[in-house]
Amino acid sequence: MGVTIKDVASLANVAPSTVSRVIANSSRISEKTKKRVRSAMEELGYHPNIIARSLANKSTQAIGLVMPSSADKVFQNPFFPEVLRGISTGAHEKKQALYMSTGETEEEIFQEVVQMVQGRRVDGLILLYSKVDDQVLTYLQERDIPFVVVGKPYKDNDCITYVDNDNFGAGREATEYLINLGHENIAFIGGSLQLVVTIDRLTGYDKAIQNAGLTYRDEYVVHEEFLQRGGKEAVYELMSLKDRPTALVVADDLMALGVLNTLDEMNISVPEDISVISFNNVLISELARPALTSVNINIFELGYQAIRSLIDQIESPYHIVKQIRIPHEIVERQSCKRINKKSVTS
Repeated sequence: MGVTIKDVASLANVAPSTVSRVIANSSRISEKTKKRVRSAMEELGYHPNIIARSLANKSTQAIGLVMPSSADKVFQNPFFPEVLRGISTGAHEKKQALYMSTGETEEEIFQEVVQMVQGRRVDGLILLYSKVDDQVLTYLQERDIPFVVVGKPYKDNDCITYVDNDNFGAGREATEYLINLGHENIAFIGGSLQLVVTIDRLTGYDKAIQNAGLTYRDEYVVHEEFLQRGGKEAVYELMSLKDRPTALVVADDLMALGVLNTLDEMNISVPEDISVISFNNVLISELARPALTSVNINIFELGYQAIRSLIDQIESPYHIVKQIRIPHEIVERQSCKRINKKSVTS
């Protein structure tokens, strides 16, 4: 027979109701008593029944994670395991379980969210993306359920809690980095224009080009999926131009890996023939050859602050909207080179 609350109460010399309150971390119980009860739980090997606790206090002790697309695509990109590591760390600290969407299509993902909410499977949700037009976000606003967005919402961002980088600033700084190395023909390889992060980084790129008095060229801007094959397709398009770029701003490290591999296949050397800077600073940026200069957006911290903000929302009787900005910095490696403008031929 398993250990019960009564066993713990007997060993700790308290009432069973006191053990229940300690499990719920009630402020009505002194720290001295909490310590004694937890010591008894540990000695007896007692683990509280999370499901029973949830039914009793109407809390699921679970957080829903909403992915931007199907799992097979999402987990090809190292961004997501790292942001999930940050979320998991925060969830573990607060003893929260995680419930992840697994739908293949936008409609399937939306229906999963509806089931999470209406079935009361979760206390709140984290959206691991920010889209221009998103029925999930609209639904959560209408249902008034706690949620946090990783990324800046396209609209209503004054009344939505979100965690993000200054992606406009990061896009501008990455482009200025190349301009300061003497590059004038700079192309931008971004993800879907349905994603706010792409729009912000592209706008930053545009601003840097404008501030430097350079010509903005439509043919220098290419959009593909945030996948390795997306970078490959973008390179073929850009390298077929009569006036090839001498530098690339790539909006994601995984895409940049596809860029490097394709340039190598075309016998175009990095950084001797073309410079490349990317974003996210995941492990592949260090392992790539050459190692990628990349904008470190502190992905772990994005996830960690998202879960902390959501739990604050759930635990507080008042909904305080937060906009949390995670700092970024350029990590210099070997994929960019200063050029002599006089030696660049059109």
